[in-house]
Amino acid sequence: TAPSFGPVHNRPDRGACRCGTRHATDDSALGTALDPSTYDYAGAVLFNNHAGEVWMRTINRLRREIAKRAGLSQRELADTCRLSYGKVAEFQKRGAIHFHAVIRLDGPDGADSTPPSWATTDLLIDAIRAAAAHPYSRVSVPAAGDQPARTFQWGRQLDIRPIKAFGDGSDLTEQAVASYVAKYATKAAENTGTLDRRIGELSELDRHGVPDHARRLITACRDLDGLYPNRRLWAWAHMLGFRGHFSSKSRRYSTTLGALRQIRADFRATQERAALDLDDVEPDTVLVLADWQYAGHGHTPGESALAATIRRDLELNRETAREALAELRQEGALT
Repeated sequence: TAPSFGPVHNRPDRGACRCGTRHATDDSALGTALDPSTYDYAGAVLFNNHAGEVWMRTINRLRREIAKRAGLSQRELADTCRLSYGKVAEFQKRGAIHFHAVIRLDGPDGADSTPPSWATTDLLIDAIRAAAAHPYSRVSVPAAGDQPARTFQWGRQLDIRPIKAFGDGSDLTEQAVASYVAKYATKAAENTGTLDRRIGELSELDRHGVPDHARRLITACRDLDGLYPNRRLWAWAHMLGFRGHFSSKSRRYSTTLGALRQIRADFRATQERAALDLDDVEPDTVLVLADWQYAGHGHTPGESALAATIRRDLELNRETAREALAELRQEGALT
């Protein structure tokens, strides 16, 4: 999770919120700052903007932590084991981004190969905790204008749970893991009260009734944009500064987006052929959709005649102009 940027209204397991209220689950005050004048809105959007870099540094450190516990070098680790992950980004009610990830140790050839015997769940959990807390996983942001230098790292909440089976006794399958992760991929930035598209000007917030907490975060993006031009904070103000994709994975975690697009294209093509009562296409069949033949080069006879006419007209115009100038000089009108 993200670090704290100031106290917010919440629903603790016991007792009331710091404001003294027991908030309902649908209370719009949840996630908003208890004291907006002291809440670090700038820090919140800057963390969102750098969250992807914090994640990647954590993953890079995690490989080192795994190798360290296995007594291997980085090269030896790559020859015996592969670290794979899939993650989704979720916005908390306070507008801070955090990640849910499935992290897996595979064999050297990926998911279809058996990991080494030392690659246990306990080793992976211990390595994750060490990587998340390591200074290498932090990202430093330099001072700019009236903004101080900042160092971003993960917050206190790090919940690591082995995924072995589910409460209903079902086996651990790819579909089950996908369903487990998918439930966390439903909270987009607009659930915090912001917009689902890029913002052209702040007046749009008035037209769409954006609440005060989200408005302050968006305004912080605008104010910081000139101080950190390479971070494109205003362009991503509708995402409260977050620039990443809601879902990402390591290269070998599962299938690729290209493969999924091809499956969808094949499925739709099959539907269209069935609807049009067309024969199925054999895998080795080559369909000729167009036939191209060389037709020649240069102008056609008609184009050649038109070009010659245009050339003669231009020559006639130039000759007429020269004659007119000569007559004017003879008459003394031009010197």
